[in-house]
Amino acid sequence: MTTATLETTSTDAATKSFTVTFLIRRFDPEVDAEPRWQDFDVEMYATDRVLDALHKIKWEQDGSLTFRRSCAHGICGSDAMRINGRNRLACKTLIKDLDITKPIYVEAIKGLPLEKDLVVDMEPFFASYREVQPFLQAGSAPAAGKERVQSVAERARFDDTTKCILCAACTSSCPVFWTDGQYFGPAAIVNAHRFIFDSRDEEAKVRLDILNDKEGVWRCRTTFNCTDACPRGIEVTKAIAEVKQAIMRGKP
Repeated sequence: MTTATLETTSTDAATKSFTVTFLIRRFDPEVDAEPRWQDFDVEMYATDRVLDALHKIKWEQDGSLTFRRSCAHGICGSDAMRINGRNRLACKTLIKDLDITKPIYVEAIKGLPLEKDLVVDMEPFFASYREVQPFLQAGSAPAAGKERVQSVAERARFDDTTKCILCAACTSSCPVFWTDGQYFGPAAIVNAHRFIFDSRDEEAKVRLDILNDKEGVWRCRTTFNCTDACPRGIEVTKAIAEVKQAIMRGKP
């Protein structure tokens, strides 16, 4: 088979549509006592995303389907949901990466109060985020007309945890968070880490004291669910371990 023939075959496969069955866990608080599963058949292409399927269902089949989305490019974190039992962003999950010989299961993330269909109440999540004081705190001002200077090595120390988009995929994949509504959760600890190890910040001890609590870093069981779930590839479990070490030994 020639190169040209292979390219044509690949192109044909990418442009050929097929029917995919989606099983979506629905819940309308005004009607339902408990969530229920509803199936939809959707015409899709291999390069479509789960978010595209949800749009087609809402626009063409059932306008009452409720979910969050915004940028659709994996940056805003709005459309985190469970797809085939795993926390993912709907806008980053391609149909070609799923087994379409079986129905694709879509449901809301776990551990947060369910509001409607795929939408959960994010307030408990953001309450924990706010509690770790996720902002730069420096008592002294930089010299007039100057920036707060930081070396490449100092920036690299916390670069990984600056990638968090607050989608809650890590936190809502954590078994401890599911069973303990008081646990700060991985995302809050990741955002504390981002400032604890920032050389320009002067309040690392305050954050370490906050997380040195029975509902802080010590509740982590190191299952790596959070790291596996992160759509940005952050080494969440490693960051939590580094915060634990900083509490025990002091900030390096």
